[in-house]
Amino acid sequence: MYKRFIKRGLDFILSLAGIIVLSPVFLVLALLVRCKLGSPVLFRQERPGKDEKIFTLCKFRTMTDKKDAAGKLLPDSQRLTKFGKFLRAASLDELPELFNILKGDMSIIGPRPLLVSYLPYYTEEERLRHHVRPGLTGLAQVSGRNFIDWDSRMEKDVEYVKNLSFAMDVKVLWLTVETVLGHSDEVAEDTNAVEGNFARIRQKRLEETGSLKKPDNDGRMQ
Repeated sequence: MYKRFIKRGLDFILSLAGIIVLSPVFLVLALLVRCKLGSPVLFRQERPGKDEKIFTLCKFRTMTDKKDAAGKLLPDSQRLTKFGKFLRAASLDELPELFNILKGDMSIIGPRPLLVSYLPYYTEEERLRHHVRPGLTGLAQVSGRNFIDWDSRMEKDVEYVKNLSFAMDVKVLWLTVETVLGHSDEVAEDTNAVEGNFARIRQKRLEETGSLKKPDNDGRMQ
């Protein structure tokens, strides 16, 4: 009952309320992003949602468009400003995703929507993460934010899907508040600065072992 009906209703009500209450914050952030980072104010990127249906995710941009002498964009680390780091650390860059939630592309709680290019590299078990709408925050994020390795993140996503309930969502939401208020490090989801690029890691594993699954302690594939 909760998964099929109540969850979506709560998402709609809470996201609409959030957009209305936070409208002054949206306005201030939009102006600051425009002045400090340039235009467009929003970063848009296609991501896979429920049942791997592609949608356009929206965030406040956190990087400039600075280029080198050859006209190529500089590395992410050089385009991510102090202000951009603050937006990520406080998760303020994620606020426009409330519109994705209102529309029905996302949920408040669920596995984070990752890159489309990652789709070929999930195991069958990990594909369960797409049986629900992706979330603004999720069990993996409150279990180490973006500083746990990819295998662990995927395991947490699958754990969430298998145990989805109102109690689980309340727990994740509460832990999200604690994580955001008590965390000062930048979020590295887009730059893959911490755990590396998922697709490259899985492709290397596939080339070395012939399988996307990680070996267990005995060297056998799980």
